[in-house]
Amino acid sequence: MATVKELRELDEKDLQARAAELKQTLFDLKNKHSTGVLDSTADLGKTRKEIARILMVAREKQLAAAGKAK
Repeated sequence: MATVKELRELDEKDLQARAAELKQTLFDLKNKHSTGVLDSTADLGKTRKEIARILMVAREKQLAAAGKAK
């Protein structure tokens, strides 16, 4: 799990790749949960929050770039 400070150091491509990877992980966790194999349901929430954190930083970078362009 990365902090927001660490995420802000990454570029947009890395953020998008990481978000896609975590979305796949979330999909796998949901499948495990539905079949009863998942050990810790807390992993679902942690993964969702991590995705949200990454998307928030990516959006901040987009807005900053748009602000500089004006």
